[in-house]
Parts: sequence; C-alpha cells; structure tokens
Amino acid sequence: MSKLGTVFSEGIIAFIATNIDDMIILLIFFSQVDVNFRRRHILLGQYLGFTAIIIASLPSFFGGLSVQREWIGLLGLLPIAIGIQQLVFRKQETTTVQTVSSDFNQSTPSNPVLSFILSILHPQTYKVAAVTIANGGDNISIYIPLFAGQDLTSLGVILSIFFVMVGLWCAIAYFLSRQPTIANILNRYGQAVVPFVLIGLGLFIMYERGTFTLLPWVRS
Repeated sequence: MSKLGTVFSEGIIAFIATNIDDMIILLIFFSQVDVNFRRRHILLGQYLGFTAIIIASLPSFFGGLSVQREWIGLLGLLPIAIGIQQLVFRKQETTTVQTVSSDFNQSTPSNPVLSFILSILHPQTYKVAAVTIANGGDNISIYIPLFAGQDLTSLGVILSIFFVMVGLWCAIAYFLSRQPTIANILNRYGQAVVPFVLIGLGLFIMYERGTFTLLPWVRS
C-alpha cells in the first residue's frame, strides 16, 4: 500500500473507531430537533468540539518530529489498552447528553438573518460542543499516537479526512434518527464493536511505524 493510501486508511479507521459512541449521542440530539434546537446547532457544535479535541492532540505531532518513528509507534499501545479495558470491563458510558439536553428550550430571534448569525454563538451550539469534548477523552488518547511521527502532508490529509467525516457523521446520524429500527440496532451493538476496532487500530499504528522491529526476535 502506498504511503498516501496508508495515511488515508489510518484517518478513516481512527475516526470511525473513536466516534461510534458519538454517533449515538448525535442520534439523541437529532431526535430532539425542534424550533428552538436546530440542526445547524448540532453541526456547528460538533465542529467546535471536535476542533478542540484536535488542538489538544496536536502537541504530539510537533514532539514526534524529533523522535524515532519506531519508538513513537509504542503509543499505539494506548488504543490497544483502551480497547482491552472496554472489552474486559464492558464500561457503560454515561450519557451526559441527557443532562445537557434538558435545557434546550431557549427562544430564537424572529429575523432569519439575525438567527443565522447568532447560531454561530448560540448557547445550544456550545452545549453540543461541550458534550462532544466531554465524550472525546478516548479520542485524544488515540489521536496522539496517530499524529506523532506524521509529516506535515500526512497530517494535513488526516485532518482533512477528519473534518469531512464530521459532516458525514452528522448527515448519517440525521438519516438514522429518522429510521428507528436502524438506530436501535446501532445503539445495541455499536459499543460491542468498538473495543475490537481500537485494538486493531493500535496494532496497525505499531505496524506502520515499524515498532515490531524493536523486538529482538524480529530484528534477528
């Protein structure tokens, strides 16, 4: 596989693995859309929250420029550990969205132009962003080893994929929110798949960085 193809695959796999649980939260949000809580609040909130997660993960990219790639690959143990933890303990994440969403009842300006401008700074938008950030702790743990050791071009490709996928994720969640049967299946089985995807992602990061060559029986 070419380097670009590898980076492209890493970006898609990492996003999907770290945002399956976020899909469930998005489904809950979209099921509550009304005159006071708009779809654009969800979309903008997702982008704001996800951007904050990316910024928190970027220091690993700058630090990784001076560290040998094989050793950087050891950070792939983080998603492996998270996946094993979720697999063993079957941790049930609390839906903080229930607490946050209970206040979605503020009025909006009647002027459509003013309403559109204020939606960027609307409290609903930042409530969605807060839930996205609160749900993104595992994301940071996985993006740190993913960003470390990438060159600037590869990082740009991964970030481009991520931000396109945020919009796609919102579109999929909105569609699923209108399909009760599919939404119920995702809610029931999505969590069970996440640990295996995370473990696979961690192994992939270690393999791509050449970390396994550090093992004495591999070097010999």
